[in-house]
Amino acid sequence: MANLHVRSNSLPSKSHPIVNDVEDHLCRLRSSEGTSTSSASVTANLEILKDLHEGISNLIQMPSTQEALCNEDSERWTNELLEGSLGLVDLCGFTRDILSLTKGSVQDLQSSIRRNRGELPQLTT
Repeated sequence: MANLHVRSNSLPSKSHPIVNDVEDHLCRLRSSEGTSTSSASVTANLEILKDLHEGISNLIQMPSTQEALCNEDSERWTNELLEGSLGLVDLCGFTRDILSLTKGSVQDLQSSIRRNRGELPQLTT
């Protein structure tokens, strides 16, 4: 009987901490979808987006990622990465639009409150 030697790639048993951070930020964003539109919630989500952006930037700058990006076999992976990045850009644009609408609504509300204060009769004691 012939002895067969099989080679296998040894993959790390644990993900890199940067990968874990990025996944954590994505999970936090997904879990906060549609839960609240308060200013505190929007601010928290923007902070998560900022951290996610930094994590992805760090991930892309890792030597192993740079090596994978330079590999000819990585075209499909690179395209998926670009699609994901475009999705994040779309999400940031959507967030910017929401913040702009919110800012306009707050300004309208403040203006309305100021007008109504001027119309209220003065109470005397």
